[in-house]
Amino acid sequence: MAGGKKKKEVKKETGLGLSFKKDENFGEWYSEVVVHGEMIEYYDISGCYILRPWSMGIWEIMQVFFDAEIKKMKIKNCYFPLFVSSSVLEKEKDHIEGFAPEVAWVTKSGKSDLEIPIAIRPTSETVMYPYFSKWIRGHRDLPLKLNQWCNVVRWEFSNPTPFIRSREFLWQEGHTAFATKEEADEEVLQVLELYRRIYEEFLAIPVIKGKKSEMEKFAGGLYTTSVEVNKGHGRGVQGATSHCLGQNFAKMFEINFENEKGEKGMVWQNSWAYSTRTIGVMVMVHGDDKGLVLPPKVASVQVVVVPVPYKDADTQGILDACTATVETLSEAGIRAESDLRDNYSPGWKYSQWEMKGVPLRIEIGPKDLANNQVRCVRRDNGSKSDIKRDNLVEQVKTLLDNIQQSLLDAAKQKRDASVQVVKTWDEFKDALAQKKMILAPWCDEEEVEKDVKERTRGEMGAAKSLCSPLEQPELPEGTICFASGKPAKKWTYWGRSY
Repeated sequence: MAGGKKKKEVKKETGLGLSFKKDENFGEWYSEVVVHGEMIEYYDISGCYILRPWSMGIWEIMQVFFDAEIKKMKIKNCYFPLFVSSSVLEKEKDHIEGFAPEVAWVTKSGKSDLEIPIAIRPTSETVMYPYFSKWIRGHRDLPLKLNQWCNVVRWEFSNPTPFIRSREFLWQEGHTAFATKEEADEEVLQVLELYRRIYEEFLAIPVIKGKKSEMEKFAGGLYTTSVEVNKGHGRGVQGATSHCLGQNFAKMFEINFENEKGEKGMVWQNSWAYSTRTIGVMVMVHGDDKGLVLPPKVASVQVVVVPVPYKDADTQGILDACTATVETLSEAGIRAESDLRDNYSPGWKYSQWEMKGVPLRIEIGPKDLANNQVRCVRRDNGSKSDIKRDNLVEQVKTLLDNIQQSLLDAAKQKRDASVQVVKTWDEFKDALAQKKMILAPWCDEEEVEKDVKERTRGEMGAAKSLCSPLEQPELPEGTICFASGKPAKKWTYWGRSY
C-alpha cells in the first residue's frame, strides 16, 4: 500500500522543471524561478510580493554583515515613522519632483476623509531632517550618523518585477550630517565600498563603482555614487547608491550649527541605501535553466543531505548517516539540512533542491555507507566527488569556498565579454544593437545625454548613462565625445537599465 501511494505521489510531482529558458525568455524565466524557488509568493495587490523564508534568509545574512560594519563606523540605528506630512514632503522642491509620481497618499480614515492627506515614505530625507535641525545646535552635536532598517513604498510604475521593481520593498537607509564637506565625501566612498563588498564577497557579483551624471543623480542631492551591475543583454542594474546631499537639505530644513569660533555654519549631509533589489540581481546573474543558484555565503541552506536507499539497503543505517552528517557540518558552522521525506524519490528531491539553488548536495547510498564516504554534487557546475567522512568538514568548507569563487569568476567573465569600448556614434549604435554595455568617451553635457536618450528610443527602451567609473581608464589628449564630437572629459558606461 505504501509503495502504491509513494508511486502515485512521485508521479504526480514530476512537473518540477521550468517551462522557460533564461536565454530565450528572460522575463518569464525570472518570474518562474523566484516562485518555484520559493523566494516569493504573488500577492493580491499588484507590485506587492510576499518574501518567503528562502529570500528573507538571504536578506538577514547581508543585514548581519552590513549592520556590524556601519556600527564600526559609529553609525547608530533608529526608527522614524512611515508617514510624512504633505507640507514637509513638499518642502524640498527638486527632491519631491523626483519622487512625485511614486508617492502613495492616505486620504481616508474609516469612512471620513482626512483633512490633510498623509504620504507614505518613498525615502526618509524629509521625514528625518526637521529633527536633525532640532538636534544639531553646535559642533559638538556633529557628526550625527543614523541608519534605519525599514520598508518604503513607491507606487507608480509599469512592469512590476519581484525584488527589482516592487511597490513596497525593504532596505536600510543611512542619513548622516557633518561639519565639513571632506568628512561627507569620505563617508560616501566608505559606504560605497561596503556595497561593493555585499555584491562581490556575498552575492558573488562583480560591480563597477561610479558616479552618476547630473541627469541621473538623486533628486535634490549634490552628487550620487553607485555600484552598477551589468546583467548582460546590454542592461545595467543600479545595485546600491551612496549620495552626497551637500547643503541642499540643510538650507531647506535650516540644519545649522555653531563652530568652535562661534561662527554659524550649515551641515553637509549624506544618504545611502541598498534594498531587497540585491536579491533579484543575484537571481538574474547566477540563475540557470534548472532554477536558482545561490552563492554559499548567502544561502540559508548551504548543504542538503539526501539519503539514496536501494531496495534491500540498510535504510536505517543510511538515514542515521545522513543525520550524523548534518550534525557534524552544523557543529562546524555550516548551514546543513537533511531531506528525509519518504514520499518523494531521490531524483525528485535533487530537482527540487537544484531549483532552490542549494550550493552543495550530499548523497548517501549503500555504497557510500560501506565505504564511509559521501558523494558531493555541486549546484554551480554539476561536478561530483566522493569524500571520506573522516575529513568531511574540511573538504566541504573547501568546496563551498570554491563554489563562491567560481560564481564570481564566471560572472566577471560574462560581464567583461559583454562590455564594449566605442569611440563613435556608429560604433555605439552597433554595440547597442548587439545588447552590449558600452564604455565611451563623453563630454559630460546634459543636453548630449538627453539627445542620446532621444536618438535611442525604441521598444527596448532608451539608452542612458549608467555611471562614470571612479577608476577612469586613460583618456588620450584630443579624444572626442562619441555623441557630440566635442572634447571628451571622461569615460562613461552606457546601456539600457532595469
